[in-house]
Amino acid sequence: MWWLVVRVCTFTFMKLVVRVKLLPTPEQAAALEATLHACNEAATWVADVAFEAKAMKPLDLRKHTYQQIKTRWQLGAQAAQHAIKKTCDAYTTLRANLRNGNYGKPGFTRYEKAAGKPVAFRPDAAQPYDDRMLSWQHEQRTVSI
Repeated sequence: MWWLVVRVCTFTFMKLVVRVKLLPTPEQAAALEATLHACNEAATWVADVAFEAKAMKPLDLRKHTYQQIKTRWQLGAQAAQHAIKKTCDAYTTLRANLRNGNYGKPGFTRYEKAAGKPVAFRPDAAQPYDDRMLSWQHEQRTVSI
């Protein structure tokens, strides 16, 4: 079963979050799954690049990865941006957890294991979508992703 959780910007000061149950055909479900896997594979690759280059900020990573994500995984511009942002957010969370001692102190095995390797994303990990990646056809009760 597929669910789509979308943040829709209605005004500059308010966001609306919509949870929509998708009922795709088998072909559409396969395409959604392939896209999800490509996004997460791209995000894992971005995480490897970020770890090697010590570039964990979105602007730095965009310079190193944006074009390759679009061509190698054939993702759209917004999906590429989300993969980069998702990776940056994961490293921000990891740094906060390390700093707060959630993996023990520096030198501990768990701490070194977490800090010593790049972040990785599961193939079916959640992928953020926003209103710039979707078009709604209310009359037909469909959404184009």
